[in-house]
Amino acid sequence: MHDFIRQLPKVELHLHIEGTLEPELMFELAQRNRIDIPFASPREVREAYRFSNLQSFLDIYYQGANVLIHEQDFFDLTWAYLLRCRDDRVMHTEIFFDPQTHTARGIDFATVVGGIRRALDQGQAELGISSHLILCFLRHLSEAEAMATLEQALPHRDRIIGVGLDSSERGHPPEKFARVFRRARDAGFLAVAHAGEEGPARNIRGALEALGVQRIDHGVRCVEDPALVRELAQTRMPLTVCPLSNVKLKVFENMQAHNIVELLRQGLCVTINSDDPAYFGGYMTDNFLAVAEAHTVTRQELAQFTLNAIEASFVSEEHKQAMAEKVRRFLADAP
Repeated sequence: MHDFIRQLPKVELHLHIEGTLEPELMFELAQRNRIDIPFASPREVREAYRFSNLQSFLDIYYQGANVLIHEQDFFDLTWAYLLRCRDDRVMHTEIFFDPQTHTARGIDFATVVGGIRRALDQGQAELGISSHLILCFLRHLSEAEAMATLEQALPHRDRIIGVGLDSSERGHPPEKFARVFRRARDAGFLAVAHAGEEGPARNIRGALEALGVQRIDHGVRCVEDPALVRELAQTRMPLTVCPLSNVKLKVFENMQAHNIVELLRQGLCVTINSDDPAYFGGYMTDNFLAVAEAHTVTRQELAQFTLNAIEASFVSEEHKQAMAEKVRRFLADAP
């Protein structure tokens, strides 16, 4: 089963590029850019990755992002992630970035997008990994700040496929950003949003109704509302679930308690993703392995997570069919 999972073609839909900043690269960039960080070694950084909740993670996440200054830094960060994708058999990835984390430090929006997009384009050319880029608004900041960020994004519309909503869910319901998302959709962006992770099931409804999203990021607390679960199954509304992240941030006590397999068997379009893998202890293969080790799942069910992700992706139908065929061939040929 381990070999099957390692070789299984995968698609990732919930990945924060800033959350792939490994301690070694953090130190390299800090030295290159002469940035002081409050850690003496990569090992000390890893020891700090013990989180009690989402906020305790965010505090160190934003601190780490301070080492990202130049376009080359964003390229190096993204390229390192794409090499992980190659090793994990990720065919396609749709990654989030948080421009407000950087523009608040005086980094130009174009610098951030330029570095990330250059790496993604190179990943397509050299590694055969297709990709899309999604801008996330920080929900702990104001609606006005999100709107200003959207205006900054408009000149880069051809390089960004959608908008999302992340950061602290508690106290910041989706409805806070309804006008921003309406403006983004009118401008041609697709929409996703974090909901139902540390916040209640009603945030999932809020994201669907107030924001008009095509995907729910996380969404595991949908089980608080059985009618919502049925609706999600009937509409095939995708949930981009992040198993290791959910356990690391105490959404679930352990992987055995995670509801991802239960949701899959109820017919929901659930997918496996890595969220912020440098901080949560695992990229795509690690997340698949963690689920398989904690739950009794079949090869067909594991492959279904990828087929669901293909269905939920923002690529053309032709591209979806080609990726799905690759998964089915792998399933048929696997020893």
